[in-house]
Amino acid sequence: MVEPDFPEAEFSARTERAQKAMAAEGLDALLFTTEAEVRYFSGFRTLFWQSPARPWFLIVPAKGKPIAVIPTIGAHLMASTWLDDIRTFSAPHPEDEGISLLRDVLAGYARIGMPMGRESTLRMPLADFENLRSGLPHVEFVNATQLVQALRHIKSEAEIATLKEICGIASRSFQNAPNLFHAGQSLSDVFRTFKIELLRRGADDVPYLVGGAGRGGYEDVISPPTCRPLERGDVLMLDTGATKNGYFCDFDRNFAIGPATEEVRQAHRKLVAAVLEAAAIARPGKTCADLFTTMADVLGQSDGDVGRMGHGLGMQLTETPSITGFDTTVLQERMVLTLEPSIQLANGKMMVHEENIVIRDGEAEFLSTPVHSEIPVI
Repeated sequence: MVEPDFPEAEFSARTERAQKAMAAEGLDALLFTTEAEVRYFSGFRTLFWQSPARPWFLIVPAKGKPIAVIPTIGAHLMASTWLDDIRTFSAPHPEDEGISLLRDVLAGYARIGMPMGRESTLRMPLADFENLRSGLPHVEFVNATQLVQALRHIKSEAEIATLKEICGIASRSFQNAPNLFHAGQSLSDVFRTFKIELLRRGADDVPYLVGGAGRGGYEDVISPPTCRPLERGDVLMLDTGATKNGYFCDFDRNFAIGPATEEVRQAHRKLVAAVLEAAAIARPGKTCADLFTTMADVLGQSDGDVGRMGHGLGMQLTETPSITGFDTTVLQERMVLTLEPSIQLANGKMMVHEENIVIRDGEAEFLSTPVHSEIPVI
């Protein structure tokens, strides 16, 4: 039997919080089709979501445990979770990808909530969803995005402990950079070496690793690595989303290959200062917009200079809320956020810096180990 990531009490508490919120909004059930929400309420964790050939469904009723409607291939793993009601269908199927089975479950409800807003996806054929709705003419499907996101914004102490563990693994891996990277090393080898380091130190997986390198800064932060060798005068940045028990860290580190220019050193100092200023005011009652404005002021930027300077973090690499000038989400205890300002340099180059924090009643707690204001030199 597969060992669960959390005890049953964790998933029971999540479900009860959801059901309390559902009662306040007059919802009879919640319907989920995406990996994060299915895992959040069930504990069902598998890489098989990488295959788009099969849909997966989870229903959270107004009372009782969630109900799983899933392909037969997932029955054994789902049975290792806390769920009791697991209904399976053959998939891939030429005509019915579990829709008739799902319709039977939903027929007993009148008002069903689903994530429909920003940062949500359907992850089932649209034709199948329309078929489902047409077969349930008495059912009203409503937007439950805000309800679901509000639930996931607040992490349990068990979730925070897992996030702290993976952030610690990544922090120690970054601290070993002088023994991992050197001038003349190709960027592709840098990436490969760092992934191995993260795994060696205890990460379960490294599904996200991006970065860049260039003289006096880098041109973007999402490109795959190339065979270009590191050279003296380069700035190397790595941004990792390693995981432990399905939870992500998400922060980066900058390194100077040989002596750094004064522009690079000043940029690094400003970025670190911006993060520390934002962390200092990150208390319950403040808003995401407050954090954005604080970092923008330190960097001398306006709202139009950058899309966002951070986001929520947890079971997904990026979660809501967004740290932007327009996101007025109020900070609450146990929200986990990234602080991620960036700065433009000469000749189209840039630098970015990121840390992970948890909101506490008082001073925010750093999950990643904060860096010194001076850029480290390799």
